[in-house]
Amino acid sequence: MTQSGAFPQGMITQVHGRAFTLRGDDIDTDRIIPARYLKCVSFEALGDQVFADDRQELAGAHPFDQPEHVGARILVVNGNFGCGSSREHAPQALMRWGIRAVIGVSFAEIFHGNCLALGIPCATASADEVVRLQAAVEADPTLEWSLDLEHDRCQNERAGDWEVRLDPGAREMLLSGRWDATSQLVAREAELNATLQRLPYLNGFHPF
Repeated sequence: MTQSGAFPQGMITQVHGRAFTLRGDDIDTDRIIPARYLKCVSFEALGDQVFADDRQELAGAHPFDQPEHVGARILVVNGNFGCGSSREHAPQALMRWGIRAVIGVSFAEIFHGNCLALGIPCATASADEVVRLQAAVEADPTLEWSLDLEHDRCQNERAGDWEVRLDPGAREMLLSGRWDATSQLVAREAELNATLQRLPYLNGFHPF
């Protein structure tokens, strides 16, 4: 399945779309989504608040405010992206802005796990290769890129072909769809209902 539109679901073999960059090491979750937005009762509005403080400080010059990046799906970052607190709001905010894959030098472990739980691949490459990829992406923001999880490649026919890496466990979960617990339950609804019927505390159980 190629991910290009709605929220991720099921098997993910490719992420296709335009890309843009966010340069800098150690970009933490407090910058991705400031703490004051953790009070929200749902994740729905977080996309508008992603990098809220950085965007305000840069007064329209932040990459997430550039009109040519609207609708982009792939974010190319640097090292230790998503460090800091373990807030799941950070990948939720990125996903709801439109990000469907992140490529970087390295990712904080908990951030990586939170992205996997949403079906967002976090692919890595060496620092030099990431810088080269960022330069290619910035040279033409209109290019369409493909992140191929089956073959560990990020490519555009005109701009080049990069080898990337995914954690083997995460890669298998994305390719098989096992990351998506909700879809697995829906697909096995008949078995789930049959199990529910066999449970005495859910089917005709009388405590007295």
